[in-house]
Amino acid sequence: MASTDLSRAASPAEPDRAAGAPKARDPEREAALGLGGLVPPAEALPDVLPTDRLLAGGKPVPELRAELRRIPNARNALSVVSVLVQAFGVIALAVWIDHPLAWVAAFVLMGRSFALFAILAHEAAHRLLFSKRWANDFIGRWVLAYPAFVPFDAYRRSHFAHHRDELGPDEPDLALYARYPITRDSWRRKLTRDAVGISGWKNLKGLLLAVRSPTARPVALRILGTQAVLLAGFTLAGRPELYLFLWLAPWMTVWRVLNRLRAVAEHGGMTRSPDRRETTHHVDQHWPARFWIAPFNTGWHLAHHVDMGVPFRHLPALHDELVAAGWVTPEATHPDYLALWRACASRPTTS
Repeated sequence: MASTDLSRAASPAEPDRAAGAPKARDPEREAALGLGGLVPPAEALPDVLPTDRLLAGGKPVPELRAELRRIPNARNALSVVSVLVQAFGVIALAVWIDHPLAWVAAFVLMGRSFALFAILAHEAAHRLLFSKRWANDFIGRWVLAYPAFVPFDAYRRSHFAHHRDELGPDEPDLALYARYPITRDSWRRKLTRDAVGISGWKNLKGLLLAVRSPTARPVALRILGTQAVLLAGFTLAGRPELYLFLWLAPWMTVWRVLNRLRAVAEHGGMTRSPDRRETTHHVDQHWPARFWIAPFNTGWHLAHHVDMGVPFRHLPALHDELVAAGWVTPEATHPDYLALWRACASRPTTS
C-alpha cells in the first residue's frame, strides 16, 4: 500500500479486475528495469496447486473463500477506535508527562500511528473494512485516509492497478521496488532521505501543487481541510505547535522510514509474474515487527496478493492453508524483516 502520494496515485485508472492474470516473466524487461533480484529459486516454488481447498493460483475454493471473506464489522469498528485512541493518546500522554524523553518517544510513536491510519485506509480501499459501502468509504476517507494525507479514491484506483499486475507496466510504485538488491550505501541514503524529511517534503509539495490541478484539486482540498480541522483542534486546546511537532513532522520523517521499510519488504527485488510467490515476499511475523512495521496483519502480504478479497483478520488463516498445501515453503520465507533488509542491501560496492 505504498503509493500515497497524490501526484502518483491519481494517474492510473481503476482496472478491470477480470482482465486476466499478470503476464509471464520477461527476462529482457527484468534486466532493463532491475527486477527479479530477490525472487526465490525455482526449487523453492513447488507446483502443488490446485488442491481440494485451493485453486491453481492459491485462492480458496468457493466454500472456504466464503468463510474467509466474512467482514467482522464490530471488530473492525473497534480497530478504528483503537487507532484514534492510540494516536491522540500518545499526544495526550506526552503533554501530561512533559519530559524531553516523553516528547521524543511520542514523536517516534506518532510515525507508527500513521502506519495504523494508512493500513486501515488500505483495508477500506479494498472495501473490506465494513460491509456497508457507505460506512466503509466514509470512514476510510474522512477518519483514516485524509488525516494521514492519503488521497483515498486516487489511492484505490492505483492500488487496484498494483494488484492486477504487480510490477507490470501500470505499477504505480515500480521505482520503489526495482533495482534490489542495492548497496549498503544506497540503502543508507534512501533511509536518510526519509528520516530527515526530504521524501516527506516531496509528498507534501505534491499535495500543495495539486491544488492548482483542476482534476486533483477537490481531493487535495479535502485533505488540506482535514489538516486545518486538526490544527484548529490543537489550537483550541492551547497547543497549536503540537500539530507541527507531533502530527506533520512525524508524518514527514518517521512514517516515511517505516513506509519504505515495509514496502520494500513486500515487493522489493521481486518481478512481474503470474505466480504471486515471485511478486511478493513472505516474512515470518514476530510481535516487534507487527507493532512497528506491519500492524493489522499486513505482514501476511503474500496471502493478501493471492486473494485481495480476504479481510486482514483472515489473512493468517489463508496463509496457513497455503503452507499446509506446500505452496509456501520455508526456503521461500524470510525468517524476519532484518534478514530481508540485509538481502535488499547485499549488492557489493564496486570501485
